[in-house]
Amino acid sequence: VGLAAEMGAGQLLLVLLAASVVMPAKEPLLNVCMDAKHHKTKPGPEGMLHGQCAPWKDNACCTANTSSEAHKDQSYLYSFNWNHCGVMPPKCKRHFIQDTCLYECSPNLGPWIDQADSSWRRERILNVPLCKEDCEEWWEDCKDYVTCKENWHKGWNWATGTNRCPWGSMCRPFTEVFPRPKDLCEKIWSNSYQYTTERRGSGRCIQMWFDPAQGNPNVVVAKYYAWKKRSSPARMESVAPEAGRAACARPWLVLLLLLPALMLLTGSSGSCG
Repeated sequence: VGLAAEMGAGQLLLVLLAASVVMPAKEPLLNVCMDAKHHKTKPGPEGMLHGQCAPWKDNACCTANTSSEAHKDQSYLYSFNWNHCGVMPPKCKRHFIQDTCLYECSPNLGPWIDQADSSWRRERILNVPLCKEDCEEWWEDCKDYVTCKENWHKGWNWATGTNRCPWGSMCRPFTEVFPRPKDLCEKIWSNSYQYTTERRGSGRCIQMWFDPAQGNPNVVVAKYYAWKKRSSPARMESVAPEAGRAACARPWLVLLLLLPALMLLTGSSGSCG
């Protein structure tokens, strides 16, 4: 019986060793798609994404059809009309298209995915740290446009099936509705974005615009904030994130925690004989 117990415990140890090494802990914050209206369940390559969504074609949460619809003035995606206060200038519209592409296609928004309370999606993004240049260029290129609302997520008149300005509202210059770039980026989509002073290439802010030939800069940003979200404030101040560090440490931590139980199963104090 003793030999059988020792053999059983030894086999258990081998199984635990194999599981801890071969099956690294899943990272739910990285390379994920949110549970929303048009998103794929998992990110993956797309042969061809349309126009401004093309930078995400190697690993995307959107389909080619979604990327094409994102460029239309009146698309089936949300029946949203950019031209609710007259025709939106092309230099302004391209930022809203890029914003839509980031939202629909990016697999790097995991650290900011939050529960949504709407009928058409279960998840949304909240407080994504947007790079300073992306926010300021967006505001600069749209400041000559006019709008009737500060928050474009809700409060529209949908009587005709598309968004129209609410009764009694007036079309006003962008600079009145959004006096600063920060106001535009944070208020227009219910705090989906957060204005930051971090610059492109810093590894600390999400870029709406990037050159895919240089790789996707948002991958490292998502890794940093995923690590930051898991870490304690004290550790955050003193330790720099290292790729794969946590995954490497966990198997040995599991074994150390299970060692007393294994010793009880074998009836051994650590001697072999």
